[in-house]
Amino acid sequence: MTRSLNRHRSLEELERDRWSAPSADDTRLVATALALRRRPIGELTVEDMRLLIRQDIGLSHLLPLALEVLRENPMAEGHMYEGDLLSAVLASNPSVWAEFPELGRELRVIVSKLTGLPPDLQQSVECFLVP
Repeated sequence: MTRSLNRHRSLEELERDRWSAPSADDTRLVATALALRRRPIGELTVEDMRLLIRQDIGLSHLLPLALEVLRENPMAEGHMYEGDLLSAVLASNPSVWAEFPELGRELRVIVSKLTGLPPDLQQSVECFLVP
């Protein structure tokens, strides 16, 4: 990926879209996602990226970061299970891969080298590879 990422800026800054503060009725997931949108993307952990990507938040900025992590460790783990970041990336809306084909190509290279995956993750990889 040749695109430059400004890791010192938050998703709110990068997208020029400030979301409202969480209300008392919002779930913990919503409150967490709102808080993470305000954190510089360079400070996001694997778990933070997993959570946001699963919610289809900030994909154009987070997928390149996630692929950097996956390139080094395809089975990177947040707080759920080994490979949960990869699982979140693979579950992204298929339209994102049409919008960012270079990211899709890079992900295909990463997953094509994986062997011995747990069945659920293997199924996600196969679904991704055969659209």
